[in-house]
Amino acid sequence: MYVVFFFLMVLLAIVINGLFLKFSSTLGNRELQRAGLERWSRTSKPSLGGISFYILFLLSVSVFQLIPDIQTTAIDKQLIGLIIGSTLGFFIGLADDAYNTNPFLKFLGQFLCANVFVATGTVIEISPFIYFNYVFTIFWVVGIMNSINMLDNMDGITASISITILIAALLFTYQGNIENAYFFIILGVIAALFGFLRHNWYPSKMYMGDTGSQFLGAFLSGLSIILFWKYRDPSGPWFQVKQMILPLTVFSIPAIDTLTVIIARAKRGQSPFVGGRDHTTHHLAYLGLRDDKVVILLSFISLVSVLIAYSFQYFYNSWNWIYTFIVSTYLLVLFVVIQFYYKRATLNK
Repeated sequence: MYVVFFFLMVLLAIVINGLFLKFSSTLGNRELQRAGLERWSRTSKPSLGGISFYILFLLSVSVFQLIPDIQTTAIDKQLIGLIIGSTLGFFIGLADDAYNTNPFLKFLGQFLCANVFVATGTVIEISPFIYFNYVFTIFWVVGIMNSINMLDNMDGITASISITILIAALLFTYQGNIENAYFFIILGVIAALFGFLRHNWYPSKMYMGDTGSQFLGAFLSGLSIILFWKYRDPSGPWFQVKQMILPLTVFSIPAIDTLTVIIARAKRGQSPFVGGRDHTTHHLAYLGLRDDKVVILLSFISLVSVLIAYSFQYFYNSWNWIYTFIVSTYLLVLFVVIQFYYKRATLNK
């Protein structure tokens, strides 16, 4: 049943995006230069892919309630918050694609998304101080929403990396039982992304737009709090490194890309919120990799990170400083290697 559902959703995503392309040659088009934004592609294309994400997300939410085995565990406060927060993220992106909203208004919308999660009990329990947890949760949600948005700078990259992150979510949700509402919804969103990649793979015919990146940012950030930030020892110290390792490993590629760009732009005295061709993806292209090869390479690294994170869960009960050292070293080496090639590519520009 789940396999049939997945392939039907992939097919539906391909059809929906195909219809958007057929009947709309201009709706949702992104201007090549807009408020200082410089896109990697020189061609203007419809930014409608994100609408298909949301349609299939809603369809997944609707269909799972029709399955008797899932009904008893379907509706809880956190799931309701995830649905509302993701919906808000979708409309934030839709407004930006349609009206080119002020960045401050987008930030307020992201801030509201984070507060929806907090209000529905989706909070990162990183300390015994509840208000500190609220602030940290808001910081994480806004950070991930902006990180996913910034990553959307090359054909296929955001959808591919998001799929690897959702594979991690699928693994953590499974736990030997697929009779789970989250499993069903995650599977539906993965299918939507695969269907979108049919039209977004290099050379793409369409973009996901802010509609897609803001929806994914909200969905992934909320899901990560529910699934990845829960590994905390209640009897442990105030600050627990192992609690932070899992989500940082899963989100290693978008996190490193965002941090790299912020550092580079800060050195130039440039705002980190203004677009440009200075992402890790672009610098790999400057080194001679074709766009699709860049996506394959970074997706492979992200998938390795996901497997490492899943190992974290497997060894959680026997976790010690050796595991912390190994995973921390992996993340540090990954960051350093990316910085090395980033600087090398800068000389080749």
